[in-house]
Amino acid sequence: MQHERQQTQDVPRARHEALSSALAGGDEENQLENQLTQTISGTLSFPEGGPAAWLVVFSSFCLIAASFGMANSMGIFQSYWQLNQLSAYSSQAIGWISSTQVFLTLFLGVQVGPLFDRYGPRILTLVGSVGCVGYVLLLGECTKYWHFMLCFGVLAGISCAILTTVALSVISHWFEARRGLATGVAFMGTSLAGISFPLALNPILNRFSWAWSMRLLALVIFVLVFIGNLFIRGRLPTGKQKGVVSLKCFQDPKFTWATVGISCFEFVLYSTFGLLPTYALEQGFGQRTSFNSIAILNAGSAIGRFTAGFIADSYGRYNSMLLSILISVFATLALWLPVGHNVALFYVMVPVFGFGSGSVVSLAPVCIGQLCKASEYGQWFGTSYSMVALATLISIPITAELQSRAGTTAFVAFSGGVLVLALVSFLMARWACLDYRWKGRVKI
Repeated sequence: MQHERQQTQDVPRARHEALSSALAGGDEENQLENQLTQTISGTLSFPEGGPAAWLVVFSSFCLIAASFGMANSMGIFQSYWQLNQLSAYSSQAIGWISSTQVFLTLFLGVQVGPLFDRYGPRILTLVGSVGCVGYVLLLGECTKYWHFMLCFGVLAGISCAILTTVALSVISHWFEARRGLATGVAFMGTSLAGISFPLALNPILNRFSWAWSMRLLALVIFVLVFIGNLFIRGRLPTGKQKGVVSLKCFQDPKFTWATVGISCFEFVLYSTFGLLPTYALEQGFGQRTSFNSIAILNAGSAIGRFTAGFIADSYGRYNSMLLSILISVFATLALWLPVGHNVALFYVMVPVFGFGSGSVVSLAPVCIGQLCKASEYGQWFGTSYSMVALATLISIPITAELQSRAGTTAFVAFSGGVLVLALVSFLMARWACLDYRWKGRVKI
């Protein structure tokens, strides 16, 4: 800690020395900014562990559980609404509610990222926490379509955008070499909530009213965000607020290919989260299997998120990403496509797909972070996920329409094709990282 404080104290000195040197040489403003950034980056190091760093990871774990955990349980809500409050609406129409939440969660990251770089994590975390608890309480009072859209779609999307962007960005303040492991541990919060929420909601909804069920869920989320606010802490100095979108990011082909790959994968992932319970019902697997499918998917995802961190830190982030996408392609085309009415094969496919998807989700932020400086991570992450958000916005409505018109087999085959595009995109990103010289046994 003493070493860390000394480094932080050296930052103003580094700023002053960089400024004096640049002014003495008569450099232009952009040269001054470059020199200043390079000097500060060279001055700071990363703890890579210790009580303070792992408490920050734990806070990110809780915040992600409170936000992404609800998104990963969206299939349960959609199935319930379709049978109760929104029985007069089609699955495509209901799908727009969940898609709006996911879209705003990812798209508004482009706004929250620079705000995090400017103000740090604490204020943003408090605002997002209030909104997150509030929307769950209000959800219990919803009775009409527009109620659910404003509450679960808009308010939840804004609140979750704040919490998830801060929770992921703050890890880059504390970890560099072990960032893959730290991010994987934090992302396990998604899977924990994704397992526990569906398993708990089924008996709760059968025993209590919708309103009281949401109040109990709000209490759980309050505990999670309280812990998150208690331990969240930034370490690097806040800087000048940059532009909301940096078009320079897309001048880097590595960033462009990685963003395309993440977009394709998230398209399939969120359509699966939204439609898997409906798929199980249409295949005749029953209500219990429908509820359990999301919990099992998230259980596999939890293992994938944790494992991906170790593999990425040992063998490279892009290498691990390719392996994870390949597992998801296998689960979709080799296991899910021939499921038919075979419930046993369905139970095999779900955790395998969850394992691959969990690995991809935890690796995506660190793959983006590998392409930029730590001080720019919030902006680069937000810029990438503003594009990913567009894919998630249309994912559930398009695939729900496809499933209703062409059948479940066409839906699965289409998802497999999109995953192949994600695999090709990350192959191109890895190739670009190696200056377009293909090398197999390279940690990248």
